[in-house]
Amino acid sequence: MSGPTVRPAEAGESPAIAAVFLAARRGLLPDIPMVHPDADAPRWIRDILFATTAMWVAVEDGGIVAMMSLSPGWLEHLYVHPQAQGRGIGAALLETAKRSDHGAAGLRLWTFQANAKARRFYERNGFAAEAFTDGSGNEERTPDVRYVWLAHSR
Repeated sequence: MSGPTVRPAEAGESPAIAAVFLAARRGLLPDIPMVHPDADAPRWIRDILFATTAMWVAVEDGGIVAMMSLSPGWLEHLYVHPQAQGRGIGAALLETAKRSDHGAAGLRLWTFQANAKARRFYERNGFAAEAFTDGSGNEERTPDVRYVWLAHSR
């Protein structure tokens, strides 16, 4: 088994990216509602994420095992398939985000307060919590936390 390759994603990979997103989301957060049908995930990735963010994937042994989307100053999404977690793949994507033009001055992100695994991951990688909400501003209506990483904190 070779290590993961991190590269820009291609719109034609939307179904494989959606499979990673759905598996990771359900594996980590089974009690947080999914606000869109599973069948809509490939269209959402192809038509919305590719149109509004820079999409990246991690590929291992020929298959997509993780996905990330970035906008200027924001890590919009980072999901690693449950079977690929704990092997440094998320950290490799995060380092790509920090080195990208989108992360030049720093990055912010949202995660659910209940997602303890993600919160530990981001904190280990230099992010600090800067705001907690009651969830009224997100589609899931679930309490979340905004994290920040500043490029000069490297």
